[in-house]
Amino acid sequence: MKECNQCGKCCIKYGGGDIAATQEEIELWELFNPEIFEFVKNGEIWFEPTTGKRLSRCPFLEIAPKDNANDNDKYTCKIYLDRPEDCRHYPSLISEMVRDECEMIEIVDLENPKKAQQRLDLLMKSSRYV
Repeated sequence: MKECNQCGKCCIKYGGGDIAATQEEIELWELFNPEIFEFVKNGEIWFEPTTGKRLSRCPFLEIAPKDNANDNDKYTCKIYLDRPEDCRHYPSLISEMVRDECEMIEIVDLENPKKAQQRLDLLMKSSRYV
């Protein structure tokens, strides 16, 4: 399995209302991160603060500056340390990564998904608070 190359596929795919924040996260944002909380509406995330319309992608996903114009886009998260738990847990399954065409997957992972899952669990250990 490759290291994450910051392709942004996961954030782009799931950033339009397919992830959720816990009530606790929302309450913490309201108290300590009003710049995040303003994108919350009725306990759901990623709504345009002025219109109240659901956004098609996460408002905190940004394209990182490039060293070379020919480089592929790399994405960063403006709220990485305060991102929702749903974001922290992704990816959780090899099958999920295959379905989402995650660029971390290699042929060897497809040949031995059980071993790949163990490697993924190890890679994601610091993101998953269990």
